[in-house]
Amino acid sequence: MDEKSGSSLPSIGADAKKRRVSYFYEPSIGDHYYGQGHPMKPHRIRMAHNLAVHYGLHRRMEVCRPFPASSSDIRRFHSADYVDFLSSVTPAIVASAAATQNESGSSAASARRLRKFNIGEDCPVFEGLFEFCQASAGGSIGAAVKLNRGDSDIAINWAGGLHHAKKGEASGFCYVNDIVLGILELLKYHRVPLADSNNGQRVLYVDIDIHHGDGVEEAFYTTDRVMTVSFHKFGDYFPGTGHIKDVGHGTGKYYALNVPLSDWIDDDSFQGLFRPLIQKVMEVYQPEAVVLQCGADSLAGDRLGCFNLSIRGHASCLCFLRSFNVPLMVLGGGGYTIRNVARCWCYETAVAVDVEPDNRLPYNEYYEYFGPDYNLHIEPKNMENQNSPKDLECIRNMLLEHLSRIQHAPSMQFQARPPDVEPPEQEEEDMDHRQRRRIWNGENYESEDEEDQKPQNHDSGADDQHRNIVS
Repeated sequence: MDEKSGSSLPSIGADAKKRRVSYFYEPSIGDHYYGQGHPMKPHRIRMAHNLAVHYGLHRRMEVCRPFPASSSDIRRFHSADYVDFLSSVTPAIVASAAATQNESGSSAASARRLRKFNIGEDCPVFEGLFEFCQASAGGSIGAAVKLNRGDSDIAINWAGGLHHAKKGEASGFCYVNDIVLGILELLKYHRVPLADSNNGQRVLYVDIDIHHGDGVEEAFYTTDRVMTVSFHKFGDYFPGTGHIKDVGHGTGKYYALNVPLSDWIDDDSFQGLFRPLIQKVMEVYQPEAVVLQCGADSLAGDRLGCFNLSIRGHASCLCFLRSFNVPLMVLGGGGYTIRNVARCWCYETAVAVDVEPDNRLPYNEYYEYFGPDYNLHIEPKNMENQNSPKDLECIRNMLLEHLSRIQHAPSMQFQARPPDVEPPEQEEEDMDHRQRRRIWNGENYESEDEEDQKPQNHDSGADDQHRNIVS
């Protein structure tokens, strides 16, 4: 690919305007720890944020601290017993369940619940687990609210993108599916139930994580209100979902698109599929909002991945979707070589705000992680691409055939959108005031108001106000 490509890629149509970008970041997110030896490290989100701040990207967007998603917010997708379990389980309970030898009693019951909800080596219980889930989900719900209200063109939540979580169980390092919760919030735009596909917003979900976006696909497999498109490794030790013939069911038939790939795919081959397929999806489906999951385990050199994408190649997916001028939610996901995850998500933040950062990294709190070169970009590995041009052409043609079988803009009855109901003047002032004092630059909260720089106590009424906004 062109070495200078990235946020400067040419756009489709008139794409000269700057985007209003909202960026959700919870400062405590990096404190969470899955356990010794576990590949999932939330610290990578803190590293990405720190890089973005030292590049000055936070000055080009609205930086928001997300309100934690409540149990009732999370139950909009997840089962009540699973949410109750997540909110109450502790490492001490797990240790007690593991030590019990009895077939009855509270410890045995806890052991059965752990098995039921798929808690184990991949999905351990750690201190602050539910708070971690609340922060991740709160960021994606908040991003959807920003897009729905027309306050932002692009909304970013790098703590989101946990695409494997199922309705009633954890899976693949994921506990709460913030993506599904964010999409459900987007679908509230016309205030109609999900089951009614004769009206309402259409949302496109695109997943470039190396793993299949199975939890999101499963959630929307039978509806045409959401189209899911997943580009992923298929076969070997990877999950068996995501076959090219998995296309959806019932009303949702052909609204699930799976792009199964082999090892060491490079930038050119990946974009040779991504661009024509997404171009056709945008033409045929005409979504009113797009959600992009930017799992960074598809980068070259990932600890668990086996693709060979550069950071520019990965980010060009975001740049291409940005060029359609459709409200865009950008989420994190996988990524296990954390220095490269930080590089990637920092660069994609720059793409969102339309700047090209210098390749030489600025000095930052985690500078030693990025040696010995201390550059933003990484070089792909010298590995043979296992995806032949013939195989890629076959995949592309088959998926374009699937797309030819769906209606243009399915099941829609277009009507004038009712005007937004303005909140009372005092409530609006309070919301704006809270928003300003939640601006985080990596070290402290920034605000133009001296009063906002003082420590603030948030009472339960503030949380109730947030729940009223997103429910």
